[in-house]
Amino acid sequence: MSLEVRTITEAEFPDWHRALNTGFLRPPVSADDVVASRRANSDLTRTLGAFDEGRCVATFRSFTQELTLVGGATLTADAISNVTVSPTHRRRGLLGRMMGADLAAAKERGDAVATLIAAEYPIYGRFGFGPATWITEWAIEVARTGLDPRRSGPDGGGRIDLVDIADVRKIGPELHDRFRVTQPGAIDRDERWWRRETGLDASVLPRTEPYYAVYRSATGEPEGLVRYSADGMWRDSKTPLCTASVQSLIALTPAAERALWQYVCSIDWVTTVKTGHRAPDDLVTRFLPDPRAASVVTHADYLWVRILDVVRALEARTYAVPGSLVLEIVDSADLASGRFRLDASPAGAVCAPTTESPDVVLDVRELGALYLGDESAVTLAALGTLTEETTGAAARTDVLFRTPRRPWCPDIF
Repeated sequence: MSLEVRTITEAEFPDWHRALNTGFLRPPVSADDVVASRRANSDLTRTLGAFDEGRCVATFRSFTQELTLVGGATLTADAISNVTVSPTHRRRGLLGRMMGADLAAAKERGDAVATLIAAEYPIYGRFGFGPATWITEWAIEVARTGLDPRRSGPDGGGRIDLVDIADVRKIGPELHDRFRVTQPGAIDRDERWWRRETGLDASVLPRTEPYYAVYRSATGEPEGLVRYSADGMWRDSKTPLCTASVQSLIALTPAAERALWQYVCSIDWVTTVKTGHRAPDDLVTRFLPDPRAASVVTHADYLWVRILDVVRALEARTYAVPGSLVLEIVDSADLASGRFRLDASPAGAVCAPTTESPDVVLDVRELGALYLGDESAVTLAALGTLTEETTGAAARTDVLFRTPRRPWCPDIF
């Protein structure tokens, strides 16, 4: 029998959830409240399944997301998540069918971009996604940092306060909204995110409650928030060997960021700090008198972007310098293909279809990688995935698109 791909019904959600668990190698059966919580946060009109004789064998879900662009504007994105294919039904084109249906619907809906976080690197390029942000995690040997263990608190009149979950619910959403418009690649944190963060969402696996600390400026204004956990490891010689693991750290100023990292590195008994997923050019190592105290644990791609509307996407961000460029975009799905003239500036841009000869030719996946300012067009040209039709055009593309600091997505979805 042929496999059916379609949106799921209310009655099919528990079976869809079972298939989701199977694909992610979790126990297939979940408690009723966990299924109910996930159902409450899923739009069934954007929740797809593949069915074989009535049994769900593949899953796919999307939802509306706000993505921060270069320049601080936000753009509505089709955020894709919960993508699985059961091991019994691999290599049958199910992902392609689900992805094709979702991206077509997103294009029809008017979404200019789609986003996802790829569990596996090779999968999503063939659907037009490019890796637009990367992450790095460091392990910091506290004793080697050179930080003064006698420090009593931040410089400049600021202070660090430990806060509880009730405080996080009050402080967190506004602080993050102020932060995310300053960080290309950041995404919005909706009500469900904050419910998960503060332990109110039953779909979250059991966890040990973390610690929260807020940095307040000299005027008492919250300007940074860190969430971390710590283990209780001790050596047989009765000396501490504890690790503090940072799950989230956002800050509005370098002073707030420095103060929070210095706080985490000053906690008694903590000998190692794991930074969690940061931007590859994060300041954390430079805050240390000896940056060699930090060693890289993880470095990997993170947020992937798929352009659906070239004109709207390129006009929504700003550019480093004034300049013009004609781009020919190749898109096998024909969602964003065409030739476009971009007239860009730090104040904004105008983009329109054109019949002019192209300066560069590239696949839509490379445009996604370039979009937030992280990738180098010169590198893509050297790799053969961007073709330079006009001498020096790759370098001009770099000058226009690249950003002084790398984009960063702090959150998984």
